[in-house]
Amino acid sequence: MSERDDIETHRQELRRGTLVLACLRMLRSPGYGYGLLEQLDAAGFPADANTLYPLLRRLEKQGYLTSEWNTDEARPRKFYRTSAEGTDLADLLFSDWRAISDALGGLSD
Repeated sequence: MSERDDIETHRQELRRGTLVLACLRMLRSPGYGYGLLEQLDAAGFPADANTLYPLLRRLEKQGYLTSEWNTDEARPRKFYRTSAEGTDLADLLFSDWRAISDALGGLSD
């Protein structure tokens, strides 16, 4: 593995943890997978479909997201929304993230 690959691996690990929080916060308003990918990218959380869709299914299975199918359009789409438990988790994770950010900010250069 080259040094560049190693650095990219560490960057991906850092982003992976924040992706859960970003999804839970963004899905307080209903959204579907592809639209969420675009929103995440625009907000600075690039993700690919092979990462996002399994994450959405896992969060739904854990009860942090709910979903429903919209079949009104030509192509059915599954919409996700953060559940009450997901909102609680997002609030907790955000609080933890802020504490970590503050602690990192206090470290000397």
